[in-house]
Amino acid sequence: MAQRHHDLTDSAAGPVSTGEALAGYLRGQATEFLRALRLHRETGGAASNGSPGASTGGPAGAEVRVDAVRALRRSARRISGSLHTFRPLLEPEWSEQIRPELAWLSGTLALEHAYGARLERLLLALNRLSGAAPVPSQPVGAAGSAGPGPEDRPAVHPAAPDRGSLTVGAAKAGALLDRQLTLARTRAHSTALQALGSSRFHAVADKVAVLASEVPLTPAGPATDLRPLAAAAQERLADAVTALPLVTAGSPYNAEALVHGLSPDPAPHPQDAPWHQVRLLLRLHRYACEVVHGRSTPLDVRLLAAGEALDRHRDASEASSAAAQAARTPRIAPATAYALGVLHADQRHEVEAARYAFQRSWQKQKIGAP
Repeated sequence: MAQRHHDLTDSAAGPVSTGEALAGYLRGQATEFLRALRLHRETGGAASNGSPGASTGGPAGAEVRVDAVRALRRSARRISGSLHTFRPLLEPEWSEQIRPELAWLSGTLALEHAYGARLERLLLALNRLSGAAPVPSQPVGAAGSAGPGPEDRPAVHPAAPDRGSLTVGAAKAGALLDRQLTLARTRAHSTALQALGSSRFHAVADKVAVLASEVPLTPAGPATDLRPLAAAAQERLADAVTALPLVTAGSPYNAEALVHGLSPDPAPHPQDAPWHQVRLLLRLHRYACEVVHGRSTPLDVRLLAAGEALDRHRDASEASSAAAQAARTPRIAPATAYALGVLHADQRHEVEAARYAFQRSWQKQKIGAP
Protein backbone atom coordinates (compact mmCIF):
# COMPACT_ATOMS: atom_id res chain seq x y z
CA MET A 1 0.00 0.00 0.00
CA ALA A 2 1.22 3.47 -0.83
CA GLN A 3 0.52 4.76 2.65
CA ARG A 4 -0.23 2.55 5.60
CA HIS A 5 -2.67 4.67 7.55
CA HIS A 6 -3.85 8.14 8.41
CA ASP A 7 -1.52 10.08 10.66
CA LEU A 8 -4.27 11.84 12.56
CA THR A 9 -2.73 11.51 16.02
CA ASP A 10 0.46 13.39 15.37
CA SER A 11 1.61 15.64 18.18
CA ALA A 12 1.87 18.54 15.76
CA ALA A 13 -1.87 18.49 15.23
CA GLY A 14 -2.50 20.61 18.31
CA PRO A 15 -2.25 20.66 22.08
CA VAL A 16 -2.08 17.38 23.97
CA SER A 17 -5.54 15.88 24.60
CA THR A 18 -6.00 14.29 28.01
CA GLY A 19 -8.67 12.39 29.85
CA GLU A 20 -10.45 15.67 30.47
CA ALA A 21 -11.15 15.90 26.73
CA LEU A 22 -12.56 12.36 26.81
CA ALA A 23 -14.78 13.27 29.75
CA GLY A 24 -16.09 16.31 27.91
CA TYR A 25 -16.78 14.28 24.79
CA LEU A 26 -18.66 11.59 26.71
CA ARG A 27 -20.71 14.18 28.59
CA GLY A 28 -21.65 15.79 25.29
CA GLN A 29 -22.70 12.49 23.74
CA ALA A 30 -24.70 11.56 26.82
CA THR A 31 -26.50 14.91 26.64
CA GLU A 32 -27.36 14.31 22.99
CA PHE A 33 -28.63 10.84 23.87
CA LEU A 34 -30.96 12.22 26.55
CA ARG A 35 -32.16 15.01 24.26
CA ALA A 36 -33.01 12.49 21.54
CA LEU A 37 -34.80 10.27 24.05
CA ARG A 38 -36.92 13.18 25.27
CA LEU A 39 -37.79 14.13 21.69
CA HIS A 40 -38.77 10.55 20.88
CA ARG A 41 -41.10 10.39 23.86
CA GLU A 42 -42.65 13.78 23.14
CA THR A 43 -43.50 12.73 19.57
CA GLY A 44 -45.27 9.52 20.51
CA GLY A 45 -42.44 7.06 21.11
CA ALA A 46 -42.31 4.55 23.95
CA ALA A 47 -43.11 6.37 27.17
CA SER A 48 -41.55 5.58 30.49
CA ASN A 49 -44.39 3.19 31.37
CA GLY A 50 -44.15 1.36 28.04
CA SER A 51 -47.28 2.93 26.56
CA PRO A 52 -47.44 5.47 23.74
CA GLY A 53 -47.09 9.08 24.71
CA ALA A 54 -48.77 12.10 23.17
CA SER A 55 -48.23 11.78 19.44
CA THR A 56 -47.77 14.75 17.17
CA GLY A 57 -49.44 12.73 14.40
CA GLY A 58 -48.94 12.93 10.68
CA PRO A 59 -45.84 12.54 8.54
CA ALA A 60 -44.03 15.36 10.33
CA GLY A 61 -44.29 13.61 13.69
CA ALA A 62 -43.13 10.32 12.18
CA GLU A 63 -40.13 12.03 10.61
CA VAL A 64 -39.18 13.59 13.92
CA ARG A 65 -39.39 10.19 15.61
CA VAL A 66 -37.15 8.67 12.95
CA ASP A 67 -34.62 11.47 13.48
CA ALA A 68 -34.78 10.92 17.25
CA VAL A 69 -34.10 7.19 16.88
CA ARG A 70 -31.19 7.95 14.54
CA ALA A 71 -29.76 10.38 17.10
CA LEU A 72 -30.12 7.76 19.85
CA ARG A 73 -28.20 5.25 17.73
CA ARG A 74 -25.53 7.78 16.82
CA SER A 75 -24.86 8.78 20.42
CA ALA A 76 -24.96 5.18 21.67
CA ARG A 77 -22.40 4.13 19.04
CA ARG A 78 -20.05 6.98 19.90
CA ILE A 79 -20.23 6.41 23.64
CA SER A 80 -19.73 2.65 23.26
CA GLY A 81 -16.89 3.08 20.77
CA SER A 82 -15.08 5.63 22.92
CA LEU A 83 -15.42 3.43 25.99
CA HIS A 84 -13.79 0.63 24.01
CA THR A 85 -10.88 2.67 22.64
CA PHE A 86 -10.10 4.53 25.87
CA ARG A 87 -11.07 1.82 28.37
CA PRO A 88 -7.75 2.03 30.34
CA LEU A 89 -8.80 5.53 31.44
CA LEU A 90 -12.22 4.45 32.75
CA GLU A 91 -13.34 2.45 35.76
CA PRO A 92 -13.36 -1.12 34.37
CA GLU A 93 -16.47 -2.48 36.09
CA TRP A 94 -18.66 0.45 35.07
CA SER A 95 -17.33 0.52 31.51
CA GLU A 96 -17.75 -3.22 30.92
CA GLN A 97 -21.34 -3.06 32.17
CA ILE A 98 -22.60 -0.22 29.99
CA ARG A 99 -20.65 -0.80 26.77
CA PRO A 100 -22.40 -4.03 25.62
CA GLU A 101 -25.76 -2.55 26.60
CA LEU A 102 -25.19 0.45 24.34
CA ALA A 103 -24.17 -1.89 21.52
CA TRP A 104 -27.38 -3.89 22.06
CA LEU A 105 -29.47 -0.72 21.92
CA SER A 106 -27.80 0.64 18.80
CA GLY A 107 -28.14 -2.68 16.97
CA THR A 108 -31.79 -3.10 17.94
CA LEU A 109 -32.75 0.40 16.81
CA ALA A 110 -30.91 0.02 13.49
CA LEU A 111 -32.80 -3.04 12.23
CA GLU A 112 -36.06 -1.42 11.14
CA HIS A 113 -34.38 1.16 8.92
CA ALA A 114 -31.94 -1.44 7.60
CA TYR A 115 -34.75 -3.72 6.39
CA GLY A 116 -36.57 -0.83 4.73
CA ALA A 117 -33.43 0.41 2.95
CA ARG A 118 -32.58 -3.15 1.88
CA LEU A 119 -36.00 -3.64 0.30
CA GLU A 120 -35.78 -0.35 -1.53
CA ARG A 121 -32.31 -1.19 -2.81
CA LEU A 122 -33.40 -4.59 -4.12
CA LEU A 123 -36.54 -3.30 -5.81
CA LEU A 124 -34.57 -0.53 -7.54
CA ALA A 125 -32.05 -3.11 -8.73
CA LEU A 126 -34.83 -5.37 -10.05
CA ASN A 127 -36.34 -2.47 -11.95
CA ARG A 128 -32.98 -1.56 -13.42
CA LEU A 129 -32.14 -5.11 -14.44
CA SER A 130 -35.53 -5.89 -15.96
CA GLY A 131 -36.12 -2.51 -17.56
CA ALA A 132 -39.46 -2.24 -15.76
CA ALA A 133 -38.82 1.34 -14.61
CA PRO A 134 -36.27 4.11 -15.18
CA VAL A 135 -33.12 3.91 -13.12
CA PRO A 136 -33.26 6.58 -10.36
CA SER A 137 -30.81 9.42 -10.75
CA GLN A 138 -29.75 9.08 -7.12
CA PRO A 139 -29.21 5.74 -5.34
CA VAL A 140 -30.47 4.89 -1.90
CA GLY A 141 -28.29 6.14 0.96
CA ALA A 142 -26.47 3.76 3.26
CA ALA A 143 -28.66 2.14 5.87
CA GLY A 144 -26.26 2.91 8.70
CA SER A 145 -25.45 6.50 7.71
CA ALA A 146 -26.00 9.31 10.19
CA GLY A 147 -28.07 11.34 7.71
CA PRO A 148 -29.38 11.38 4.14
CA GLY A 149 -27.11 11.94 1.23
CA PRO A 150 -26.72 10.13 -2.09
CA GLU A 151 -23.55 8.20 -2.75
CA ASP A 152 -22.13 7.57 -6.20
CA ARG A 153 -22.02 3.86 -6.77
CA PRO A 154 -19.42 2.33 -9.10
CA ALA A 155 -21.00 1.33 -12.40
CA VAL A 156 -19.91 -2.32 -12.26
CA HIS A 157 -22.66 -4.81 -13.08
CA PRO A 158 -22.84 -8.28 -14.58
CA ALA A 159 -23.52 -8.73 -18.26
CA ALA A 160 -27.08 -7.78 -19.17
CA PRO A 161 -29.32 -10.86 -18.73
CA ASP A 162 -32.11 -11.89 -21.07
CA ARG A 163 -34.58 -9.17 -20.13
CA GLY A 164 -37.51 -11.04 -21.59
CA SER A 165 -36.95 -13.97 -19.26
CA LEU A 166 -36.07 -11.69 -16.35
CA THR A 167 -39.18 -9.52 -16.69
CA VAL A 168 -41.41 -12.59 -16.33
CA GLY A 169 -40.10 -13.34 -12.85
CA ALA A 170 -39.13 -9.85 -11.69
CA ALA A 171 -42.64 -8.87 -10.55
CA LYS A 172 -43.09 -12.03 -8.48
CA ALA A 173 -39.54 -11.77 -7.14
CA GLY A 174 -40.24 -8.20 -6.07
CA ALA A 175 -43.49 -9.24 -4.41
CA LEU A 176 -41.71 -12.05 -2.55
CA LEU A 177 -38.98 -9.73 -1.33
CA ASP A 178 -41.60 -7.16 -0.33
CA ARG A 179 -43.44 -9.72 1.80
CA GLN A 180 -40.34 -11.09 3.47
CA LEU A 181 -38.57 -7.79 4.19
CA THR A 182 -41.74 -5.90 5.15
CA LEU A 183 -42.51 -8.63 7.66
CA ALA A 184 -38.95 -8.42 8.99
CA ARG A 185 -39.22 -4.64 9.21
CA THR A 186 -42.52 -4.84 11.09
CA ARG A 187 -41.05 -7.28 13.58
CA ALA A 188 -37.98 -5.07 13.98
CA HIS A 189 -40.24 -2.08 14.67
CA SER A 190 -42.10 -4.01 17.37
CA THR A 191 -38.81 -5.20 18.86
CA ALA A 192 -37.49 -1.63 18.98
CA LEU A 193 -40.64 -0.36 20.70
CA GLN A 194 -40.44 -3.17 23.24
CA ALA A 195 -36.76 -2.42 23.83
CA LEU A 196 -37.42 1.29 24.43
CA GLY A 197 -40.09 0.42 26.97
CA SER A 198 -38.11 -2.28 28.76
CA SER A 199 -36.43 -2.18 32.12
CA ARG A 200 -33.17 -3.03 30.35
CA PHE A 201 -33.36 0.17 28.33
CA HIS A 202 -34.28 2.27 31.37
CA ALA A 203 -31.22 0.93 33.16
CA VAL A 204 -29.09 2.04 30.20
CA ALA A 205 -30.76 5.46 30.12
CA ASP A 206 -30.12 5.89 33.85
CA LYS A 207 -26.43 5.16 33.37
CA VAL A 208 -26.24 7.61 30.46
CA ALA A 209 -27.97 10.25 32.58
CA VAL A 210 -25.27 9.84 35.23
CA LEU A 211 -22.62 10.00 32.51
CA ALA A 212 -23.96 13.38 31.38
CA SER A 213 -22.77 14.89 34.65
CA GLU A 214 -20.06 12.56 35.95
CA VAL A 215 -17.59 10.47 33.93
CA PRO A 216 -16.00 7.64 36.00
CA LEU A 217 -12.35 8.14 35.04
CA THR A 218 -9.58 6.32 36.87
CA PRO A 219 -7.49 8.43 39.28
CA ALA A 220 -4.81 8.90 36.62
CA GLY A 221 -7.32 9.33 33.80
CA PRO A 222 -7.80 13.12 33.77
CA ALA A 223 -4.11 13.81 33.10
CA THR A 224 -3.44 10.86 30.76
CA ASP A 225 -2.50 11.61 27.15
CA LEU A 226 -5.15 10.20 24.79
CA ARG A 227 -2.96 10.05 21.70
CA PRO A 228 -1.27 6.66 22.35
CA LEU A 229 -4.67 4.97 22.74
CA ALA A 230 -5.99 6.71 19.63
CA ALA A 231 -2.86 5.66 17.76
CA ALA A 232 -3.43 2.05 18.86
CA ALA A 233 -6.93 2.17 17.36
CA GLN A 234 -5.41 3.54 14.18
CA GLU A 235 -2.84 0.73 14.07
CA ARG A 236 -5.54 -1.92 14.53
CA LEU A 237 -7.34 -0.47 11.54
CA ALA A 238 -4.17 -0.37 9.44
CA ASP A 239 -3.36 -4.00 10.32
CA ALA A 240 -6.88 -5.14 9.42
CA VAL A 241 -6.70 -3.33 6.07
CA THR A 242 -3.31 -4.90 5.37
CA ALA A 243 -4.84 -8.35 5.92
CA LEU A 244 -7.65 -7.75 3.39
CA PRO A 245 -7.50 -9.64 0.08
CA LEU A 246 -7.01 -6.48 -1.93
CA VAL A 247 -5.76 -8.44 -4.94
CA THR A 248 -9.18 -10.09 -5.21
CA ALA A 249 -10.78 -6.68 -4.70
CA GLY A 250 -8.96 -5.44 -7.78
CA SER A 251 -10.88 -7.89 -9.98
CA PRO A 252 -14.35 -6.95 -11.31
CA TYR A 253 -15.52 -10.56 -11.07
CA ASN A 254 -15.33 -12.95 -8.13
CA ALA A 255 -16.87 -16.29 -9.12
CA GLU A 256 -16.39 -17.81 -5.65
CA ALA A 257 -18.57 -15.09 -4.15
CA LEU A 258 -21.43 -15.91 -6.53
CA VAL A 259 -21.20 -19.66 -6.02
CA HIS A 260 -21.25 -19.40 -2.24
CA GLY A 261 -24.16 -16.97 -2.18
CA LEU A 262 -26.49 -19.32 -4.05
CA SER A 263 -25.44 -22.46 -2.15
CA PRO A 264 -27.89 -24.10 0.30
CA ASP A 265 -25.77 -22.83 3.20
CA PRO A 266 -27.61 -19.79 4.70
CA ALA A 267 -24.55 -18.68 6.69
CA PRO A 268 -23.14 -15.19 6.01
CA HIS A 269 -20.67 -14.94 3.16
CA PRO A 270 -17.19 -15.88 4.47
CA GLN A 271 -15.44 -13.34 2.25
CA ASP A 272 -17.40 -10.44 3.74
CA ALA A 273 -16.48 -10.80 7.43
CA PRO A 274 -12.99 -9.18 7.22
CA TRP A 275 -14.46 -6.20 5.37
CA HIS A 276 -17.19 -5.76 7.97
CA GLN A 277 -14.50 -5.84 10.66
CA VAL A 278 -12.54 -3.11 8.86
CA ARG A 279 -15.71 -1.02 8.70
CA LEU A 280 -16.09 -1.36 12.48
CA LEU A 281 -12.45 -0.47 13.11
CA LEU A 282 -12.70 2.51 10.76
CA ARG A 283 -15.66 3.76 12.76
CA LEU A 284 -13.73 3.37 16.04
CA HIS A 285 -10.80 5.25 14.51
CA ARG A 286 -13.12 8.05 13.41
CA TYR A 287 -14.62 8.36 16.89
CA ALA A 288 -11.13 8.45 18.41
CA CYS A 289 -10.26 11.32 16.07
CA GLU A 290 -13.36 13.16 17.27
CA VAL A 291 -12.27 12.75 20.89
CA VAL A 292 -8.67 13.83 20.30
CA HIS A 293 -9.20 16.62 17.77
CA GLY A 294 -12.82 17.65 18.34
CA ARG A 295 -15.87 16.92 16.21
CA SER A 296 -15.56 20.24 14.39
CA THR A 297 -12.21 19.23 12.86
CA PRO A 298 -12.71 17.95 9.28
CA LEU A 299 -11.61 14.39 8.63
CA ASP A 300 -9.20 13.24 5.97
CA VAL A 301 -10.99 13.04 2.61
CA ARG A 302 -9.57 9.55 2.10
CA LEU A 303 -11.04 8.42 5.40
CA LEU A 304 -14.50 9.63 4.41
CA ALA A 305 -14.33 8.00 0.97
CA ALA A 306 -13.17 4.71 2.48
CA GLY A 307 -16.03 4.77 4.97
CA GLU A 308 -18.59 5.39 2.22
CA ALA A 309 -17.20 2.48 0.20
CA LEU A 310 -17.46 0.16 3.21
CA ASP A 311 -21.03 1.31 3.86
CA ARG A 312 -21.90 0.42 0.27
CA HIS A 313 -20.14 -2.92 0.74
CA ARG A 314 -22.24 -3.69 3.81
CA ASP A 315 -25.48 -2.69 2.07
CA ALA A 316 -24.77 -4.76 -1.05
CA SER A 317 -23.61 -7.76 0.99
CA GLU A 318 -26.77 -7.82 3.08
CA ALA A 319 -28.95 -7.24 0.01
CA SER A 320 -27.32 -10.17 -1.80
CA SER A 321 -27.98 -12.39 1.22
CA ALA A 322 -31.64 -11.33 1.23
CA ALA A 323 -31.96 -12.19 -2.46
CA ALA A 324 -30.30 -15.58 -1.93
CA GLN A 325 -32.56 -16.31 1.05
CA ALA A 326 -35.64 -15.46 -1.01
CA ALA A 327 -34.39 -17.76 -3.79
CA ARG A 328 -34.40 -20.65 -1.28
CA THR A 329 -38.15 -20.22 -0.67
CA PRO A 330 -39.83 -23.61 -1.36
CA ARG A 331 -41.98 -24.10 -4.47
CA ILE A 332 -41.30 -20.76 -6.16
CA ALA A 333 -41.64 -20.59 -9.95
CA PRO A 334 -38.48 -21.07 -12.03
CA ALA A 335 -38.83 -17.56 -13.49
CA THR A 336 -38.95 -16.09 -9.98
CA ALA A 337 -35.87 -18.06 -8.92
CA TYR A 338 -34.08 -16.90 -12.07
CA ALA A 339 -34.86 -13.25 -11.34
CA LEU A 340 -33.62 -13.62 -7.76
CA GLY A 341 -30.44 -15.31 -8.99
CA VAL A 342 -29.73 -12.43 -11.37
CA LEU A 343 -30.46 -9.99 -8.56
CA HIS A 344 -28.08 -11.82 -6.24
CA ALA A 345 -25.34 -11.75 -8.85
CA ASP A 346 -25.91 -8.03 -9.39
CA GLN A 347 -25.53 -7.29 -5.69
CA ARG A 348 -22.39 -9.44 -5.42
CA HIS A 349 -20.92 -7.36 -8.23
CA GLU A 350 -21.83 -4.27 -6.21
CA VAL A 351 -19.89 -5.82 -3.33
CA GLU A 352 -16.83 -6.25 -5.54
CA ALA A 353 -17.22 -2.69 -6.87
CA ALA A 354 -17.33 -1.34 -3.31
CA ARG A 355 -14.18 -3.27 -2.40
CA TYR A 356 -12.43 -1.86 -5.43
CA ALA A 357 -13.57 1.66 -4.51
CA PHE A 358 -12.24 1.17 -0.99
CA GLN A 359 -8.92 -0.03 -2.33
CA ARG A 360 -8.60 3.02 -4.59
CA SER A 361 -9.59 5.53 -1.89
CA TRP A 362 -7.37 3.98 0.80
CA GLN A 363 -4.28 3.98 -1.38
CA LYS A 364 -4.59 7.62 -2.37
CA GLN A 365 -2.27 10.15 -0.78
CA LYS A 366 -3.57 11.97 2.27
CA ILE A 367 -5.55 15.14 1.51
CA GLY A 368 -6.44 17.99 3.84
CA ALA A 369 -5.52 16.37 7.16
CA PRO A 370 -6.35 18.45 10.24
